[in-house]
Amino acid sequence: MGRNDALRAARFRVGWRTIEQAADRITAHGQQLLGERQFTVSARTWRRWEGARPGWPPEETALVLHDALGRWPEDLGFTTPAGWIRPEHHEEDQLNRRALVSVTAAALVAGPVAPQHVDPALMTYFQEQLEGHYRADMLLGPHDLIGTVSAQYQLIDKLVRSAKGETRRGLLRIGATYSALVGWLYQDAGDMEGASFWRGITQEIAMRSRDPHLIGYSLVNQAQVRTDLGDGGAVIDLCEAALEDSRRLVPKVRIMAMQQQAHGASLTGDRAAVDRLIDQADGLLIRVDDDLPWGNACRRTPGYLEVQRATCYGRLGLGAEAGNLWKQVLEAVPGTARRDRGVYMARHATAAAEAGEPDQALEIARSVADIVVETRSARMRRELGTLQRAMRPWQDAPVGRDLAEVLEPVIEGS
Repeated sequence: MGRNDALRAARFRVGWRTIEQAADRITAHGQQLLGERQFTVSARTWRRWEGARPGWPPEETALVLHDALGRWPEDLGFTTPAGWIRPEHHEEDQLNRRALVSVTAAALVAGPVAPQHVDPALMTYFQEQLEGHYRADMLLGPHDLIGTVSAQYQLIDKLVRSAKGETRRGLLRIGATYSALVGWLYQDAGDMEGASFWRGITQEIAMRSRDPHLIGYSLVNQAQVRTDLGDGGAVIDLCEAALEDSRRLVPKVRIMAMQQQAHGASLTGDRAAVDRLIDQADGLLIRVDDDLPWGNACRRTPGYLEVQRATCYGRLGLGAEAGNLWKQVLEAVPGTARRDRGVYMARHATAAAEAGEPDQALEIARSVADIVVETRSARMRRELGTLQRAMRPWQDAPVGRDLAEVLEPVIEGS
């Protein structure tokens, strides 16, 4: 059995004497460089890298290795895949990377700007573009859209500064929906700091628009971030604030606030509140008839509220009940919704593990791993991390070792 002497020599040059030390140092370096606390390289992964078949690291890991060791993976003994182009020579990758790093640039453009005529027809243009972005998000995932949607928000912000009257108010409303989408993209990419910043921009623009529906929507957006941070009390506070004068809100916004409050209840262990809130939201679905271009997941997502219930049940540890719901939900989710389907399947796998069905969990996880590679969704990787923890009782059994092999390329070093 041979070994990768190039990588071994490189770590010795920077003073990393053991594989365990190398894994710890590259993890810390990557988290600082990328600004992603979820970046991890285990000692097991590094040991494989120094073996006879090191494979090829994910692109972000390649950037971290280069920054830490001064060499690209092909110079460190990794097996170079066909078509690999170093990021330093790949203009598009560089642009995408800068778009991800410069989180605040599009929202903090200093004014004033040169005045210009703003045709009201531009509102229709941006609304039509928004629907296309929603569809693209379902197909592409976050990374390929962040730069595009951020740039369009920046243009809307520029036009708002020149627009007057109803055109200005309309552009403010559209701007809030674009900033909400940017916040969602950062959240799906795993950048919670970026998500929180853009959710705050959404709330500011919603308040400036004086639109009660958008203000409620912006509070739900903030609650989504708090859900991912595991802060159930804050989720409930924000949703209660959104629903404080619910008579002013269209049913769609009330549904959004209720289902998000259910997530907060699941984080505090209150199953009764979860079911009550989801059931109340379900009673409003038939009344959703607005023509607002945003927040339409309850219309276009098959089994939208049962998705929320199943997610809450999984968080509450109700594996069997969650699993039954996921089976029903997944039958209705179209194959074109790759990212959402992958997230749901990962949650289904966790529910199977918690219900004592590790073989089923492994079978589902195999398909999810492929979708993670395609979409690069940090949210999906996070769900697979939850699955790993649920599978710990079988970690030394063959099914546990098989799962570790399936998940290693998409979780380790991601």
